[in-house]
Amino acid sequence: MNEKIGELRKKAMSLPLTPGVYIMKNKSGEIIYIGKAKALKNRVSQYFGSPHNHPPKVRKMVENVNDFDYILCDTEFEALVLECSLIKQHSPKYNILLKDDKGYSYIRVERGEWKNFKVVKQKYDDGAEYIGPYMSSAGISAAVDRAKKIFRLPTCNKSFPKEYGKSRPCLNYSIGQCAAPCAGKISAEAHNENVRSALEFITGGSEKVIKELTEQMYNAAENEEYEKAAKLRDTIKSINRISDKQKVVAASVKEQDVFATVGAKQGINPKACLSVLRFEDYRLYDSEYFIIDLPENMAEARHELIRSFYTIRDNVPARVAVDGEVEDSELLSEWLSQKAGRKVTIALPVRGEQHKLTEMCRSNAAQKLALYLGRTGKATAALDELGQLLGLKEPPEFIESYDISHTAGSNNVAGMVVFKDGLPYKKSYRRFSIKGFSGQDDYASMAEVIDRRLTEYENDKDSGEGFGRLPDLILLDGGTGQVNAVIPVLEKHGLNIPLFGMVKDSHHRTRAIAVSGGEISLTSKRSAFTLVSTIQEEVHRYSVAYHHAKNKKSGISTTLTNIEGIGEARAKTLLRHFKTVKAISQASEEEIQAVKGMSKASAHAVYEAFHSE
Repeated sequence: MNEKIGELRKKAMSLPLTPGVYIMKNKSGEIIYIGKAKALKNRVSQYFGSPHNHPPKVRKMVENVNDFDYILCDTEFEALVLECSLIKQHSPKYNILLKDDKGYSYIRVERGEWKNFKVVKQKYDDGAEYIGPYMSSAGISAAVDRAKKIFRLPTCNKSFPKEYGKSRPCLNYSIGQCAAPCAGKISAEAHNENVRSALEFITGGSEKVIKELTEQMYNAAENEEYEKAAKLRDTIKSINRISDKQKVVAASVKEQDVFATVGAKQGINPKACLSVLRFEDYRLYDSEYFIIDLPENMAEARHELIRSFYTIRDNVPARVAVDGEVEDSELLSEWLSQKAGRKVTIALPVRGEQHKLTEMCRSNAAQKLALYLGRTGKATAALDELGQLLGLKEPPEFIESYDISHTAGSNNVAGMVVFKDGLPYKKSYRRFSIKGFSGQDDYASMAEVIDRRLTEYENDKDSGEGFGRLPDLILLDGGTGQVNAVIPVLEKHGLNIPLFGMVKDSHHRTRAIAVSGGEISLTSKRSAFTLVSTIQEEVHRYSVAYHHAKNKKSGISTTLTNIEGIGEARAKTLLRHFKTVKAISQASEEEIQAVKGMSKASAHAVYEAFHSE
C-alpha cells in the first residue's frame, strides 16, 4: 500500500478541469507513466481512489508513484501530441509501448569482379554499397530471397572468382534457382548483369523489370541469340509467378495497415498479440507482430497500440483498418493525419473484402500467440472468435458445458465436460444424478445441476481446483428455455458468468448459440462453429454414456432384487463377488451361500430363480 495515497489524492483534487498531460514519478524521480486527460482533475484523482477499481497493472504502477507533475494544454488534441512526444522521449515503464527491437536493415552490395548482395543490420565504412535503410527486416529479407531465386544467384558461402569452376553444381542449379558459377556455368559479366537486375527488381518493382527484360528478350531473338532469349523468357515467367502469389493477398485499397489484437488468459501473466498487415500498391508487402500483456480495456488498448506503432515509424498510410472499437478514434485520426501530412482514416470493416483482411490479421495474431504460449493456433483462433461472437471481454480459457440425459424421465442424469484452452480437460469432467424430483423436466434438471455445482464452488473456492474454480463461460445443451431456467440460479449465487445455450438443427447438428431472448448464428464464424460443435458433441456423448451405464446397472439390480429375500445390499454384494448376473446364474447353491451375508435360504432362492422351469 502506497503511504502517500492520501497526499497524492489531495493534490489531484486541486487540479483544474482542463486538458493536459500528467507525469507520474517514483521515489527516485524517474518517470514511470505519462498520460493525457480531457479533464486532469477527474482522470488523475481516479488513480488515487479505491485500488479495487483498478486492473493489476495500474495498481502496481500506483504503488510506485511518489509524486506527479502536469502540463496544461488548450485542447485534448494538443495533449495527445504532447503525450506522444514525451512517451517517445522518456519510454516510461508502465506505458504500453511496442519496443522496436528489430532496428533498420540494409542491402549490402559487394564490389569487385563478382558482385553479390545480402541483408545486414549494420552499415559500415568498408567500401561496399549499401541500399536502405528498410524498416522491415522480414520484408526486405523475403524480397532478397525471391530476387536471388528468380535471377539464379548463388545463396551459398562460396567466394568467387576464388572457387569459380572448381566444384559440381548443387541442387539449386538442377531446379533452376542458381546459375552455378561454382561449376563455371556462367560468366562474371552475365552474373553481374543478373545481380543488377535483381537489385532493380527489389528497389524498382516487378513491372519495371519485366518491361526491361521483355525488351532484352525481343532484342536477343532478333539477333538470333535464342538461348539468351529463352533464359530471359524463363526469368520473366518466374517474376510473374511471384507476382501472382502476391496477388493472393491483395486489396482494393492502394495503401493501408490492418491491425488486429488477440488475447489469451493463460497463467498468472496473460498475454495478447498485436498483428499488423501492411499493404502498398494494393498488395501485402509486410507483416509484423508484438507480444504484449493482455489489456484490461481493448478499445483503450487499441488506441495506445496504434499510437505506439506509429510513434516508432515514420510512414503512416492513408487508411488504418482495425478489428474492433478504438477509444478516441477521431482524436487519434487527427494525430495520424498531422504526422502523415494528409488525411488518415481509421476504419472498422464489418463486411466484404476489408472485413476478411481483418479476420486474416486476427488469424495471424492467434497463430503467433499460440506459438508463444505453446498451444495450437486453431484453438487460440477459435477461442478468440467465440469470445468476440459472444461479446466477452476476453477469450474464454475455461469452458464448462452441461447436458441432461434420461429415458422418458427415468434415470435422470447430467454430464459436465470442461474445455481448457480449447481442448477437452477430462480431469475436470463430472457426472450428476438428478435428485430433486422424479419424472421428465429438462429445465428443472439443468437448474438443479448448476445449483449443485455452484454450491460446491462455495465449499471449495479456496482451493482453486475442481469445483473450486469458476468457468469463464457456461454452455448448456439446449435453447433459450434452458438458459432462462439457469439465470435465476446464477443470480441466487451472486455470480456473473457468461451463459449461453447450444442449439441443434433437425439433424442434431449445432446451428446457433442461444441467449435469453434470441439466438446468435454461428454460420459465419467457422472456427467458433467447429469449437462449439465439438463441445456439444462431447457433452452429449458423456451424459448419454452415463445414462446408459445407469440404465444397465438399474436393470441388473432389478433382476436380483425381484428374488425373494434379496434386497439392494445383498444384490450389490453378489455382484461384487461374481461380477456379472450371468456368473451368478451359473454358480452352485453352495458357492452362492459362501458369499458373505448370504443365508442358506437366500442362497437357495437365488439358485432356484435361475434354475427353476
